[in-house]
Amino acid sequence: MPPMSSGPGSRMSGGSGGADYGTESNDFFEVVSTTRSVRRRLDFDRAVAPELIERCIDAAVQAPTGMNREAWRFLVLTESEPKARVAELYRSGFDGLATRFRNQLPSERRDQELPNERPTYVGLAENLHRMPALILVCSEGRPDPDNAAMQVAFYGSVLPAAWSLMLALRASGLGTTWTTLLVTEEDRVADALGIPADVTQTILLPVAYTKGAVLKPATRMGASEVTYWNRWSRSR
Repeated sequence: MPPMSSGPGSRMSGGSGGADYGTESNDFFEVVSTTRSVRRRLDFDRAVAPELIERCIDAAVQAPTGMNREAWRFLVLTESEPKARVAELYRSGFDGLATRFRNQLPSERRDQELPNERPTYVGLAENLHRMPALILVCSEGRPDPDNAAMQVAFYGSVLPAAWSLMLALRASGLGTTWTTLLVTEEDRVADALGIPADVTQTILLPVAYTKGAVLKPATRMGASEVTYWNRWSRSR
C-alpha cells in the first residue's frame, strides 16, 4: 500500500499542479469531510491492488451491525467481462432516469437538472467498464417490506459498512462514487454475477486512483441549522 500523508491536516499535491485536498490522508476529519463522489479525473489504467481493497474492507467491517450478524458481503469485480456486463446494466438503468423520476418530484423541483442531464453522471455511465475495480456491497437476507423498523435495522446493518469502505478508499488515495442506480437492474445483475436470490444488493462503488481530483468539503448547512435539542424544532 502506498504510504499515507503524515500529520494532521496534511495535504498532498498531485495531477496538474496546484494544491489538491489530498489524495491520501490519515487525518480523520479531512477524510470524512472531503470524501466526495469522484466521477472524473480518474486513472483508468492504473490497477488497484487486491490487497489494498481487502485492507479497506477489513476497516469497513468494523462498522456497526445489528445483532452482530455481519451479513454484509462485498463482490469485487476486476475482470473485463463482469465489469462490462455490469456497466451495460448500469447504462440500461441510467437511460431514461430523468423521464422516469421527474413526475415523482415535488412540483417546485421538476425543472431542476437531473443526473442523466449532467456531464459527470453521463461520463460515469460511459466509463464504468474502464474502472479498475467495481465493488458491489450486498447483505444476506431481505428487508421486511411491511415492517419499517426491520427495514431500518436491515439497511442500518450494511450501509454503515459501505460508507466506511468509501472512507477507507478515500484515505488510501482512491476515488469512488456512491451509487444506488444498479439496484434498478437487481435481478439481471444477480443473474449475470451469480448472486443468490436471498441476497440484497445495495451500493455500487466504482474504484480508481485519482488524477488531480480536488477533494474538498461541500457546502452544507451547519450543525445549528439541522440539529434540535431535547424536543423537535427546539434550538440549543
